[in-house]
Amino acid sequence: MPQVDTGNAPSPRTIIIASVIAFVVAMLVLFTAILPAEFGKDPLGTGGLLGLTALSRGENPVEDQPVAHKSDVVEFVLDPFQSVEYKYLMDLDTSMVFSWVASNEVYYDMHAEPAGLGPEAAVSYESGTAEQQMGAFHAPFTGIHGWFWENRGSRTVEIRLYSSGFYVDATVFQDGGSYEREIASITD
Repeated sequence: MPQVDTGNAPSPRTIIIASVIAFVVAMLVLFTAILPAEFGKDPLGTGGLLGLTALSRGENPVEDQPVAHKSDVVEFVLDPFQSVEYKYLMDLDTSMVFSWVASNEVYYDMHAEPAGLGPEAAVSYESGTAEQQMGAFHAPFTGIHGWFWENRGSRTVEIRLYSSGFYVDATVFQDGGSYEREIASITD
């Protein structure tokens, strides 16, 4: 009868440790990659960070929107140290493309306020100083989304904003007050 060499065989303890490690790694892969990419479930938030949740949407890149498409052009003139805030009312998962151009450098803060929570719940997306910004925005929640611009220079600055998207209307906040701007949809 042949003899079996058991001197190099792993111990039961080593097998159990290796099995636990393999299980932990498998769960990590499941929750960070497989669930977001295959099923759109992102319990750890890693799928959104890695762009994997987009894979779960399948082959159709078209999203239906709850409101009609609108386009907006607005201009503001800011004297030295004057500011203005301009925000669009947007539903969850609606989007817009935008470009704004200033005649001189301004401070800007692109931010949002979730519906019903007020200014203290504001979320800032990007801030800095620039003469222009172009991009696309996808609303992560229902609320008002837009920009705060401030002229921190000694010369008057003109800011022109062009946007197109699925927003409801816009609100201007300036000089301690606010007013709404109704924006017609392309079907009006």
